[in-house]
Amino acid sequence: MNRTLAFVTALAAGMSSAAGVAQTAAPAAPAAASTQSATAPAPVAPHAVPAKIATIEFEQVAAATNEGQRALQALEKKYEPKGAELQARAQEIDTLKKQLQSAPATMTDAERATKLRAIDTKEKQLQRDGQDAQQAVSGEQQQAVGVVAKKLAPIVKKYVEDNGYTMLLDITGQQGGSVSLLWTSDGTDISRAVLEAYNASSGIAPPVPSAPAPTAHPHASAAPKPVLPKQ
Repeated sequence: MNRTLAFVTALAAGMSSAAGVAQTAAPAAPAAASTQSATAPAPVAPHAVPAKIATIEFEQVAAATNEGQRALQALEKKYEPKGAELQARAQEIDTLKKQLQSAPATMTDAERATKLRAIDTKEKQLQRDGQDAQQAVSGEQQQAVGVVAKKLAPIVKKYVEDNGYTMLLDITGQQGGSVSLLWTSDGTDISRAVLEAYNASSGIAPPVPSAPAPTAHPHASAAPKPVLPKQ
């Protein structure tokens, strides 16, 4: 999915001007020896093309819509049993570690080594299962948000056209991505306006807030939460 919606009016105009410069600046064909050479026309001076640029956090907007929030909430419920299982196994490992720490001095080195290997095996398996679960959650989250994003794109396009923008920059993941925003002014981020427009057109009510989740154990993986667009 191409998340960046760019309107190339300004770019096309600039390219046309550049083509005009190249054409007028090209050397004329050699004239006959008896004919005086014509003076070459002056090159066209470069000029700025008026532009109205907006920015949007497209992926975050899709995830923050009422429809996106409902889909992500459904995924959270789907993976609650798996999360509870990982949490229980993590607690079991903690219990085994405490038992080993408080073991009597009469425990032989061989017995201690056996228990340590068992704990290490459980820890490594828990980490692998936690990573697998996290990848599964992330994959389904991307699919759910992608479904909303496809329906969000026409809303974005209409908003941009109705408000006279000539270019729209997607700044989703700007810090780690390839999009570089050199300058912007207050009021150019249309994320919130597009989010409200989509919710109004979809007719989908916001989801009921979920109950607070229990504190996650360090070994257990937690599903990432969508970042709400800026006000």
